[in-house]
Amino acid sequence: MDADSTNTGNAFKDYEAAARSLKIQLQSLEVRSSNPDFEKAFQAAAKGRVNALITVRNPVLIDNRKRIAELAIQNRMPSMSEGSVFVEAGSLVSYSSNEVDSFRRAAYYVDKILKGAKPSDLPLEQPMKFELVINLKTAKQIGLTIPPNVLVRAAKVIK
Repeated sequence: MDADSTNTGNAFKDYEAAARSLKIQLQSLEVRSSNPDFEKAFQAAAKGRVNALITVRNPVLIDNRKRIAELAIQNRMPSMSEGSVFVEAGSLVSYSSNEVDSFRRAAYYVDKILKGAKPSDLPLEQPMKFELVINLKTAKQIGLTIPPNVLVRAAKVIK
């Protein structure tokens, strides 16, 4: 995670809460946005015997998504991310809200506000469409087989 971003820290806290309920231990791998040292973060992961990687949506991590995916593959580490752009760059899987639908809904709200609606009068919405994206090439590179019943649920499969 980007140690310089408060949003990333909040996202990690959400993951921690979910992990506790599943009795899974998380290890935060921090990089600094001014000089992200991903190699050092992956060395810490190896030392900590990390079994998988979750990459949160963050500008520094998005900008370096290809490098993160490469390091995850080199370390034979399954990687999950928030957004299909990570999977398109080589991460294993993502499950997140559909970004196109979210932007469409945001445009709807902008339109309403520009036409005079008060933002406080508009209802708060949660994402309604989610998508699972799987990179089969990455799965093969790290020695994983994705079950067919999971593949049929994917909105997109990268071969």
